[in-house]
Amino acid sequence: MSDLLKAVFLGVLQGLTEFLPISSSAHLRIFPDLFGWGDPGAAFTAVIQIGTELAVLIYFRHDLWRIGSTWVRSLYRPEYRGQLDARMGWFIIIGSLPIVLLGILLKDTIEEDFRNLWVIGTTLIVLGLILGIADRVSSDRLQIKDIRLRDAVLMGLAQACALVPGVSRSGATISMGRFLGYQREAATRYAFLLAIPAVVGAGLFELKEIPHGDNSYGWGPTIVATAVSFLVGYAAIAWLLRYVSTNSYLPFVIYRVGLGSLTLILLGAGVLSA
Repeated sequence: MSDLLKAVFLGVLQGLTEFLPISSSAHLRIFPDLFGWGDPGAAFTAVIQIGTELAVLIYFRHDLWRIGSTWVRSLYRPEYRGQLDARMGWFIIIGSLPIVLLGILLKDTIEEDFRNLWVIGTTLIVLGLILGIADRVSSDRLQIKDIRLRDAVLMGLAQACALVPGVSRSGATISMGRFLGYQREAATRYAFLLAIPAVVGAGLFELKEIPHGDNSYGWGPTIVATAVSFLVGYAAIAWLLRYVSTNSYLPFVIYRVGLGSLTLILLGAGVLSA
């Protein structure tokens, strides 16, 4: 298969899995290895995630403009400081700090040790079960307007766990949100907003790591994969927000446990290499 076709496939995979609580980084690690393409690498993975985050920026453009403009006004106009949008701006900033700081401190470990398929298979299962438990025990009474600083910090810490492939940014944040009592749509929407600074920052940071020349994942395939991930990701956002308004996360829990188990079985059988 040509490099561009591989890039299209990986872009579709990224777009489909970035917003679902099933871990896009795990899929970008497992499936290329299963097809014999090799690990595309942490830099490639981080950069093509910019495409899906661009989809978030466009999909939530009205929310982001309202939050951003109100937050800026609140810096010099005290009457805005009590408004939800001003507080939401601070919550997104504060909630992003754990994953940013740990991402910088653990960069080498993330790109090497954490990408081990034994780790990924295990985290797919464990975090899948955690998501299922959180969804079942949630009081389901809080909306996004009820968010407090404590909740923002806790969801930010949960998001930081997604530095380990297989955890899932949205899955970890949603799980914490559900444990705290947030409704599914509220937890999912906040997870999308909270991911923006971390994912865009990581993608820009990793741009310099993208190889050049005749490497199969140079700039050409990376740009194609990023564009495809944007188109597919935009559709995935709209679908998931509609889905969670009336359905549980159980199908995603089953999928995570199934994929994690299959990964571990294939590793044990020697079909996949860690």
